Amino acid sequence: MQPPDALEASPAIGDRPEHIAQDLQAVGQIAALPTLLAVLCGITGMRFAAVARVTENTWTACAVHDEIDFGLKVGGQLAVESTLCIESKRALAPIVIDQASLDARYCNHHTPRTYRIESYVSMPIVLSTGRYFGNLCAIDPAPAKVSDPKIVDMFTRFAALIAMQLDSQIAREGDQNALRDERATSDLREQFIAILGHDLRNPLQAIVVTSDLISKKFADPGLVALAGRIKANSKRMSSLIDDVLDFARGRLGGGIGVSIEPVQDINAGLRAVVKELQDGQPNRLIVAELGVTGTVACDLRRVQQVASNLIGNALTHGAQDSPVKVTAITAGNEFVFRVWNDGPPIPAENLGKVFEPFWRRSASGSRQGLGLGLYICAQIVRAHGGVLAVTSSREAGTQFTVRLPLGQGQ
Repeated sequence: MQPPDALEASPAIGDRPEHIAQDLQAVGQIAALPTLLAVLCGITGMRFAAVARVTENTWTACAVHDEIDFGLKVGGQLAVESTLCIESKRALAPIVIDQASLDARYCNHHTPRTYRIESYVSMPIVLSTGRYFGNLCAIDPAPAKVSDPKIVDMFTRFAALIAMQLDSQIAREGDQNALRDERATSDLREQFIAILGHDLRNPLQAIVVTSDLISKKFADPGLVALAGRIKANSKRMSSLIDDVLDFARGRLGGGIGVSIEPVQDINAGLRAVVKELQDGQPNRLIVAELGVTGTVACDLRRVQQVASNLIGNALTHGAQDSPVKVTAITAGNEFVFRVWNDGPPIPAENLGKVFEPFWRRSASGSRQGLGLGLYICAQIVRAHGGVLAVTSSREAGTQFTVRLPLGQGQ
């Protein structure tokens, strides 16, 4: 027996060669399928069995057991309208024929006549998602008693087993795709961090050096002032790069890394931050009471970054005629750092949002920065195993409180 030529049709979604190839590969990975088809033929007496991928436009053999030289190989296609599988697909029901020439419905049907078959079974294969995949089918030129309920039940169970195996293959393929996506994201993250850490920072450093040279080599007050503004804005850009770099590491890399070591005098590190900010805004008053006793296990550079962000935030959003108050103490087993400012409070409905990335304080007209500072502070504190909290009211002012364990951070 020889199958007729395949039907020529423009491929629809799911009919494209790459999709058919994926389905062929999935069926080919079911190691028990050749045995299953052989068992079907042995029990029923039919001599050809196959798993077919069936769409509205294509019928493709994905697995074949052939004892009658039908001539159809894996990957071979039939004209879909010449098959009974397309009718099974549309009805989503099995078709079972013991002897087509004596069957009132199929004695004049084109499929048995075209393929010269008498016995026929076509059982739909439906995946757990409800997606129709194709059919488990068997044919023979001779009659066979396949309408027996036990035979039909066997085909039903085997079709369900094939569907389960395909579900597993699809799930594994999804996991592999997710892993490839994760690796691609990781590569993109590394490229992004490299651009921030190198490609942007190097030309920025050249601008800073140039501004220093202008300040030193020229006496013109206008040029010196211009160089000062260039340097200040370059430092601001460097700070923004640091924020975005920390955001990329924290959001894409699973958290901001810290290097925790015993710090004998954390007060000195905090005083340096306060002095830098006070020197930068001599018209504002920062009142600092730093009374930490003993050793604090922390990443001092990161704690200074938290302090700088919180104090800078207070200077930006606090009342201009009121001081910013900074305190640091040892309380029990904790290092406690607080920054307070007077001024318009953070609305109650926004208190839960202040540590989210890109959030800006709506009560202020200032649009400085990217809105990443408080988010980065929270991530640094979390990396130390600590807690960052905020309270704000018109009567009591706004206060950010950092609590870090004195021992080794998490």
